[in-house]
Amino acid sequence: MTTLSLPSPGTLRHAVIQEEPLWIIFKRDMVITLKQELIMNNFKTIDGQGVNVHIANGACITIQFVTNIIIHGVHIHDCNPTGNAMVRRSPSHYRWRTMTDGDGVSIFGGSHVWVDHCSLSNCDDGLIDAIVGSTAITISNNYFTHHNEVMLLGHSDSYERDKIMQVTIAFNHFREGLIQRMPRYKLKL
Repeated sequence: MTTLSLPSPGTLRHAVIQEEPLWIIFKRDMVITLKQELIMNNFKTIDGQGVNVHIANGACITIQFVTNIIIHGVHIHDCNPTGNAMVRRSPSHYRWRTMTDGDGVSIFGGSHVWVDHCSLSNCDDGLIDAIVGSTAITISNNYFTHHNEVMLLGHSDSYERDKIMQVTIAFNHFREGLIQRMPRYKLKL
């Protein structure tokens, strides 16, 4: 069996997989290019305030079956599908992940998620997708540009768990180069 080493302390991946609540800040401007999706653990804040942080040109953020996540003040762009690899989700757990869609922020069964003051553009699939019973989501003060399918809320028209979905979308800027899904809510009420 293949084992996956722990990420290096001081890296974003190391911080987001920890078990305890963390407020993650950055010392300087940087571009973070992820080889595999960044799977977050519960009670994490990624805060790019005061610096210029880009998550770009690789995999992006996955919020899967976790709660209390804040992503603030980062630039998320040029995300690509990645996967067919082992990916760590906590210090004690990793598993094989299939290919991602290339979303900027993928919220899959997550709750109490706030994406605020971020800029998102030019990802392979959605900029922000919230599916599979995700709820208590706030998407506010973001800047969306240059993308086809901007935001998807809901798994499918017939997926029953999405009926619990509660999403607040406020004070966002939908700017140049956008085509559709601003947002698209996939559930017949």
